[in-house]
Amino acid sequence: MALWLRGVPGTVAPVLAVVAALVALWYLACIPMNAAQSALDAERAGATLSTSASERRDMAGVAVALAHPAEAVAGAFAQERPRLPAPHQVVAELWDTTVGKKITSKRSLVFHAGITLGPTLLGFAIGSTLGILLAVGIVHSRVMDLSVMPWAIASQTIPILAIAPMIIVVLNSVGVQGLLPKAIISAYLSFFPVTVGMVKGLRAPAPADLDLMRTWNASALRTLVSLRLPMALPYLFASLKIAVAAALVGAIIGELPTGAVRGLGARLLAGSYYGQTIQIWSALFGAAIVAAGLVALLSGIERATLAKMGLRR
Repeated sequence: MALWLRGVPGTVAPVLAVVAALVALWYLACIPMNAAQSALDAERAGATLSTSASERRDMAGVAVALAHPAEAVAGAFAQERPRLPAPHQVVAELWDTTVGKKITSKRSLVFHAGITLGPTLLGFAIGSTLGILLAVGIVHSRVMDLSVMPWAIASQTIPILAIAPMIIVVLNSVGVQGLLPKAIISAYLSFFPVTVGMVKGLRAPAPADLDLMRTWNASALRTLVSLRLPMALPYLFASLKIAVAAALVGAIIGELPTGAVRGLGARLLAGSYYGQTIQIWSALFGAAIVAAGLVALLSGIERATLAKMGLRR
């Protein structure tokens, strides 16, 4: 514990430096992105500018910021519907829609995140189970290795935005609606990284270890349980972290073709319809926070599991 605490400052400082640099660049990018609109807003408020309104509308955002830096900077960070919201605007929206609203409110980002979390977890469970079973089959069957694996790889070349509406429409035509169609889309995105990671992990044992299991006359099942699966756990958890984030993306994409009114995808749709860019960005950051939380949960399970098995201190 003491060693970990001593290592924290050296770990946190670089992270904070990178975050500060990104935030500074974000603020700087807001000026040219919002310059044209902020200059027009300043004119409407009575500011005197050297160029005419018609000329200003035709100027690029960067040119406006250079020509009228005071007006551009003053208005770039406080617009109601900016092209690029400032960081403090996104943070304020996140705070208002999480802490400032009841969880049961339809304006609460926590409420919408909970709606999206359902198909995410179901799809992740389906995709992970399918990926593990496929990996076991691929490792133990050369026929599956030569037949299933190429199709699994080819399936990932199809854009999810192209097949998501098809999945929704087909399932809707047979009366399947709600949670399951979005979960299937999540499973489609999450099964592949689990399959690839588990195949790599199940093939991780050294030939000498496999020969030793044969010497002991161990069956394929005993070799799988006693040797291959323990060796595959680090690979499995690494692929699960990728898969859970992909499952969340799949659930959000699954909400878009249906015109959903609940969920993070619905927040993105509503923000797009009404030009509420701050709402869009807050929903994106909300999705990122949910994904980070799920990955952190898996990381905790990984540390506990590997420590219990003696694979990591």
